[in-house]
Amino acid sequence: MTQAARPYRSVLYIPGSKERALEKAMTLAADAIIFDLEDAVAPDEKVNARAILAQALNGDYGNRARIVRINGLDTPWGREDAAAFADHAGVDALLIPKVSQASDLEAVAAIAPEKPLWAMMETALGMLNAADIARHPRLQGMVMGTNDLAKELGSRFRADRIPMQTGLGLCLLAARAHGRVIVDGVYNAFKDEDGLRAECEQGRDMGFDGKTLIHPLQLEIANTAFAPSEAEVDLARRQIAAYDAAIAAGQAVAVVDGKIVENLHVATAKQMLAKAEAIAAMAE
Repeated sequence: MTQAARPYRSVLYIPGSKERALEKAMTLAADAIIFDLEDAVAPDEKVNARAILAQALNGDYGNRARIVRINGLDTPWGREDAAAFADHAGVDALLIPKVSQASDLEAVAAIAPEKPLWAMMETALGMLNAADIARHPRLQGMVMGTNDLAKELGSRFRADRIPMQTGLGLCLLAARAHGRVIVDGVYNAFKDEDGLRAECEQGRDMGFDGKTLIHPLQLEIANTAFAPSEAEVDLARRQIAAYDAAIAAGQAVAVVDGKIVENLHVATAKQMLAKAEAIAAMAE
């Protein structure tokens, strides 16, 4: 599956030090997995976790995208993390924590010159430099780190996420301007299904490709929220058919369900159908 076609509805964090969790992840309905060597691993377990993860990633994770979050290069473990997975065949990309400027990507790119890079967007400076970061030629995707961003901002939790909107919006604009994947931050209350669903729907409506998750219980809600519904797929097909008929008749627009359909609506409809097909392919 190509990068452009791959869905990222659900991106699940898995601790790199937990062998049973790493094995279970092979069976979970996640579009992508972030194998975490940073926050999820205690300092005295960092080196051992690196070895455990390197072995585990020789296993079969199917169509799931496999992303390794390394420790920062300003830590004792970051450079060795990057070097250990730079040529690992079981790793699709390296995720760099606390990216605040494009040079943070360049430093890892020098260690792992062949591996695509992802950026954790979780600092105030990173928000302000989002366009430069997204422009980096090695960057493939961006991950919102809303917990760390809230800490930097000194903001409080609100269900509507008003304190996050400036940062989320800046990163979304940057990702879309440069054709990068971008996934929303985590929802911490993993047993709160209604809260998770509302936040997934908000992120989807804003334009995120999917959501990062901290527990397998969150997978179904995220997968549903970020997938085209049957009604949306049906509408997309009818819009394309109506527009094609209008063009054949020498007209520039069509009307579907009382609404104008122009070429921009058809482009969106085709993107939606492509996403639905990619999701179906994940299940094969």
